[in-house]
Amino acid sequence: MAAIETPERAEPTGEAPVESPDVLIVGAGFAGVGMAIRMLGEGFTDFLVIERADEVGGTWRENTYPGCACDIPSRVYSLSFAQNPEWSTGYPRQEEIWDYLRSLIDERGVRPHLRLGHELLDARWSEESGRWAVETSRGEISARVLIAGMGPLTDPAIPDLPGLDRFEGAVFHTAEWDADHDLSGERVAVIGTGASAIQVVPEIQPVVERLSVFQRTAPWIMPRVDREVGEAEKRVYRTFPFVQRALRALHYLLLESRGFPFFIAPKSFPLFERIARRHLARQVPDPELRAKLTPDYTMGCKRVLGSSTYYPALQEPNAELVTDPIAEVRERSIVTADGAERALDTIIFGTGFEIVDLPLGRVIRDREGRRLSDVWDGAPEAYKGTAVAGCPNLFTLLGPNVGLGHNSVIHMIESQISYVLDALRQMRERRLAVVEVRPEAQAAYNERIQAEFEDTVWLTGCRSWYMNEDGRVLALWPASTLRFRAELARFDLAAYEARAASPREPVAA
Repeated sequence: MAAIETPERAEPTGEAPVESPDVLIVGAGFAGVGMAIRMLGEGFTDFLVIERADEVGGTWRENTYPGCACDIPSRVYSLSFAQNPEWSTGYPRQEEIWDYLRSLIDERGVRPHLRLGHELLDARWSEESGRWAVETSRGEISARVLIAGMGPLTDPAIPDLPGLDRFEGAVFHTAEWDADHDLSGERVAVIGTGASAIQVVPEIQPVVERLSVFQRTAPWIMPRVDREVGEAEKRVYRTFPFVQRALRALHYLLLESRGFPFFIAPKSFPLFERIARRHLARQVPDPELRAKLTPDYTMGCKRVLGSSTYYPALQEPNAELVTDPIAEVRERSIVTADGAERALDTIIFGTGFEIVDLPLGRVIRDREGRRLSDVWDGAPEAYKGTAVAGCPNLFTLLGPNVGLGHNSVIHMIESQISYVLDALRQMRERRLAVVEVRPEAQAAYNERIQAEFEDTVWLTGCRSWYMNEDGRVLALWPASTLRFRAELARFDLAAYEARAASPREPVAA
């Protein structure tokens, strides 16, 4: 295999427009499914949810690598209005999260509104019709309001390694795991030491002949102790849902307090660093290896990881940590800068996702017909992460500057969903056909939050996937989730240009 194969872009079928909902939701992960459930609960029924895959689930459908699990506790990793009493462990595993999302589709009545196998290819605003003309792989759809819920963790990031295209073995990313490829007895390279890599390494180490983990930057790793959730505990949650709600609230507040060093007092991180260093010292007695695994940047500047199995796996006889830079990839090997050559059968990338070039930017255009990726030019921005200047009746869920480093992003998604719902309510009550955030409101908002990053841990000197090449933090919210919830508590129409509907023009049904 020469290099990673990119799935072919779906082509439109050429069919005529098949449906014209008032609202079109793109993506059926947590954001899209949650939006649909809340809309039904508020009496909005004229909507569709399109999903490019043949099943819902988003990130938790795509990522199927061994050991895949969420690093946020189960109690806070579900929709607050659709709690799951069936989690089997303290940290939810991929298959359970996927099952949870699939069950919601039928239990909450979303299935009739769902259109699977509909990939969004292009979305253009029509000034004449006051609607979005959306081209999908199954034909065109017209919608007055477009809600982009695709999420940022969609497109795997692959480093540009010299010679990768000539490698003759198997090559794949953790987000595109090849379940049909048997790693037993193989010589395997894992490139990257991020969240997926530290989960997959302990799982594949026992079955491969030789495992080489290529590390560019050592991550901060905290101990993680998982636990089984017994049937008796699940029964309590089923019978007394308020118990689970109370525990969820408590756990949320504990996680929220963890954010204090990130955005208020970065200098308080030494306490947590001591815990991580003690964890490393206990699990890695060899001083030379321990030195290689010790981060050289302030904790929290990059994503803090959790694992109690990663360090032990690296010390098994068939495993090694490689810190020398990769010089080139050959037909059956990788050569590092020190001249060492390691024979390989498979290369696995655990190198994260393309965050700067958001997927929605490549398929959604502004009112001038320009793709948002061209408008943003490597620096995506939105108003409250939810509306984009130049794009009437467009709302984005998990847009720019909505991610977190300390708590559950589900809280952020729900804040955005409530904001969009209030927008739909006000559009209906005030008979508004179009709302579009003012450019000056978006600019002032982004100037404010970028200024807030100056005193946070994320700008203490390291480079991370949170930021673009200019050092602008694009992926994260710089404050507490409580403040985000407060800022999005009500749709602030004053920040938008609005056009009233004509007497015969329908609004938010």
